[in-house]
Amino acid sequence: MIDALVVAFVTILISVISLYKWVIIISALLSWVQPDPYNPIVQMLYRLTEPAYALVRRYIPTVFGGMDLSPVIIIFALQFLEIFVTQLFSRIM
Repeated sequence: MIDALVVAFVTILISVISLYKWVIIISALLSWVQPDPYNPIVQMLYRLTEPAYALVRRYIPTVFGGMDLSPVIIIFALQFLEIFVTQLFSRIM
C-alpha cells in the first residue's frame, strides 16, 4: 500500500519535472522571436519561468555575450533532479 503511494508520488513528480523542462524550452524559444507580450500564453509562460530565471540569475552570472544562459542552467538542474529521483526510487518502482 505504501509502496504504491510512493510510486504514484514519484511518478507525478517526474512528470511535473519533465513538463517544466518543456515549459522552459518553449519559453526560451519564444524569447528569440519577441512574441506579443499581451498574449495570454506568453504571459503564462513568463509567470511560470521568470521566478526560476530570477533565482538562478541572483546566484550565477548567466549573461555571456548578450545571451542569457539561465534556461540552460535550469534545464540541466531539472535533468539532474529527474535522474536523481528516478535512481533513488528505482528499487521501489
